[in-house]
Amino acid sequence: MSESKWPKILLLGASGLIGRFVTDDLRARGFDVIGIARRFSPSQKATAHDLEMPVMSMDRGALARLIGEYEIDIVVNCLGVLQDGPGSDTRDVHRDFVERLLRAIRDSGRTIRLVQISIPGAADEDRTAFSATKREAERLIAVFGIPYAILRPGFVIAPAAYGGSAMLRALAAFPVDLRAAEAAVPFQPVAVEDIAATIAWLADRDIADETANAVTWDLMQPQPVTLGGVIDQFRRAFGTADMPRLALPAFLLDLGARGGNLASWLGWMPPMRTTAIAELRRGVRGDPRPWMLATGIVPKTLAQAVGQRAATIQDKWFSRLFLIKALVIASLVVFWIASGSIALFISYDAAAGILRSHGFPPALVAPVTVLTSLMDMTIGVLIAFRRTCGFGLVAGIVASLGYMAGAAILTPDLWVEPLGALVKTGPAVVLMAVALLTLDNR
Repeated sequence: MSESKWPKILLLGASGLIGRFVTDDLRARGFDVIGIARRFSPSQKATAHDLEMPVMSMDRGALARLIGEYEIDIVVNCLGVLQDGPGSDTRDVHRDFVERLLRAIRDSGRTIRLVQISIPGAADEDRTAFSATKREAERLIAVFGIPYAILRPGFVIAPAAYGGSAMLRALAAFPVDLRAAEAAVPFQPVAVEDIAATIAWLADRDIADETANAVTWDLMQPQPVTLGGVIDQFRRAFGTADMPRLALPAFLLDLGARGGNLASWLGWMPPMRTTAIAELRRGVRGDPRPWMLATGIVPKTLAQAVGQRAATIQDKWFSRLFLIKALVIASLVVFWIASGSIALFISYDAAAGILRSHGFPPALVAPVTVLTSLMDMTIGVLIAFRRTCGFGLVAGIVASLGYMAGAAILTPDLWVEPLGALVKTGPAVVLMAVALLTLDNR
């Protein structure tokens, strides 16, 4: 390893749930950590050693130069994607990138330990591209001939919540329950602090230490826990344990997963997709005893990980809003596309008639009706796509305020018409502002 007291660590995926916590934790312990991510949010980029790089598009030569330039001793790979979709290829991220990384480590000429974050479970139970490609990466690492440790965390409980961890919090906050068969699935949790402690333990070991080399460990509490038990623990933390609940029909869960698949093709990353539901029904199980014996770490229990602090109002608001956010975005998409389509294709004469009755020049009636209808539909399409959603929401707010101001000047009588169409525009503006303020994922 390097001549300094602390080994230098390269952490890939430093903006994710595990990666961000581990990066900050290792730095607090005194380790020199280079955190790499495709993009950090402004609040995540804490130091000059948090680097934004298109790591997935880097070839082995570029990766080798990165390792050599920073004199890396340990590489921690936290990269992962749930499901194939636009910009997400499970084989490329989990298998092909790991192969390039292994070759880059060899090309760098340095003696490096690779710490790979993988998934628990037996290979013969893998049913999704997510789990199958994760397992292929494990096999590649095992035969490549470099020092390595493969960590298989259970369901990760962390102060932050993305994806599946956010979805379980949302289920705990709402008056709904899973079916008995799904609630009974084994679901062993692990506190993210225990993952960080394990990586710190590995970083403290000499590269020749056999107890830290060629190991594959399940990281989770040893006490049996079910999926329903995890949700119940969050309910106790949120104060919703006594709330009456309705069981979610299986078809509704599957329908939500298919809706999540569709949303992923629009650039969103919903936690409820077919892969997530398949992995949830498979469960999370493993044997943490080899890990505990080797490291001496006593993992936190579910109650300790969730209940070590009372849920704050921030926790409760986030959990309640997490699923509602998707409903808000979807309703705004329908609102704008439907309003434009109705005015253009169904009630064109009525829409044009409003302008004529208020003295618009006849030559402008048709162009204004068509252009405003197309603008409404365009705003809806912009909101539908994740990359353009923020711009679409701002455009929707501006357009709505413009309609309200224009009506106040040109057609003030519309403010008091019986159905109150313009009066209802105000709450729509507020709803778009809520969507804009909750747009961030992390």
